[in-house]
Amino acid sequence: MEFIRTEIPDVIICEPKVFGDDRGYFVETFRQDKLEDFVGYKIGFCQDNESKSSYGVLRGLHYQLAPFAQTKLVRVIEGTVLDVAVDIRNGSKTFGKHVTVELTGENKKQVLIPRGFAHGFVVLSEVATFAYKVDNYYSPECDRGIAFNDASLNIDWKLPMEKMKLSDKDTKQPLFKDAEYFENLVSLYE
Repeated sequence: MEFIRTEIPDVIICEPKVFGDDRGYFVETFRQDKLEDFVGYKIGFCQDNESKSSYGVLRGLHYQLAPFAQTKLVRVIEGTVLDVAVDIRNGSKTFGKHVTVELTGENKKQVLIPRGFAHGFVVLSEVATFAYKVDNYYSPECDRGIAFNDASLNIDWKLPMEKMKLSDKDTKQPLFKDAEYFENLVSLYE
């Protein structure tokens, strides 16, 4: 597996090696030891989640505050999504910046999104199956979000607004300036 730092060095693209022939393919989708060696810290994933969504479904931008903050390792099994991670670590050099990565069932890329980031994705294919690992359990009390269309974030979701399908929850998220940020979380790479 190859690990690639993005413009925000804490957000990492993981590209597994795919071994294929006329029978199909084999891919190792996760190696905790290699990932931890690359990032330089322990990650104790405790839960796997999966969602299936149709074209235009946008989920996000979501995060959980401490003590239930989460690191996520996300991937697409089927279809295509645009994945977005926004740095909400107050005081970070990349605070308020975001990274986008196209994840597909074909390219098998994954993104490691550490604690201190809001996360979201939009489905660009007819359907997409999205899977991810988290290192902390869901907590309704710590669940937070940011408006996906906040102009100050300037995220290009690669989809016209009229094609987007949102949950009621995601239409009512606060603007970035009104969100609750992470304090005392710093980058290992600044």
